[in-house]
Amino acid sequence: MLAKRIIPCLDIDNNRVKKGINFVNLADVGDPATIAAEYERQGADELVFLDITATNQKRATMIDVVENVSRQVFMPLTVGGGVKDLIDMQKLLKAGADKIALNSAAVANPQLIQAGAKKFGNQCIVVAIDVKKDPGTAHRRVYTHGGKQATEMDAIEWAKQAVALGAGELLVTSMDKDGTKTGFDVELYREIAAVVDVPLIASGGAGKIADFTKIFTEAPVDGALAASVFHFGELTIPQVKQALTAAGVNVR
Repeated sequence: MLAKRIIPCLDIDNNRVKKGINFVNLADVGDPATIAAEYERQGADELVFLDITATNQKRATMIDVVENVSRQVFMPLTVGGGVKDLIDMQKLLKAGADKIALNSAAVANPQLIQAGAKKFGNQCIVVAIDVKKDPGTAHRRVYTHGGKQATEMDAIEWAKQAVALGAGELLVTSMDKDGTKTGFDVELYREIAAVVDVPLIASGGAGKIADFTKIFTEAPVDGALAASVFHFGELTIPQVKQALTAAGVNVR
């Protein structure tokens, strides 16, 4: 059985790591390379870098940040935000990214998933999906542009379509849970895992060690992503991994 992955997420804004609650109120956390090196030292399995303002401000993703970080750390890097075509993907992979996360651009042009998978391989293409429940219903809607724009797409259907087009992994964020520290949305990941056969990363809601144990023991996810609990030192990766091992979850 493949080891479950613990993945810190670095939200980048103007080449600094930021963290907000429910996609707003951004606080400065620090320098990306310094933070990445600390996570590698702690035993993170990989890192996700999301340029959270690139899509909104229509600027290219932070090539220099990726180059700088990839020179200093050796764990896999997934990079997204503002990626709009194969040229952007190529630049990021050349800069040191191992995987590319597509979100808004893939919703606008689903064929980008197919083109990226064909050129760079399925394992390189991660489709990131930001999901929010419609108030008072069970319907899960896809949002784009850093969670600012609602679409007409159903999250479960979009997950299926993304995998059919060639996504090798899904990174699914519950916007309802993001930054709340009330635990992952177990039901959301069960629903998605039931219809796809690629690795699934849970994101949004990590607040305490038990949240990690719960998501891995109650939903068939392959990784759990968190930001603020790690950035602000509330939890360390060794603490999380020790608890997971004690709960019978296979970790590296």
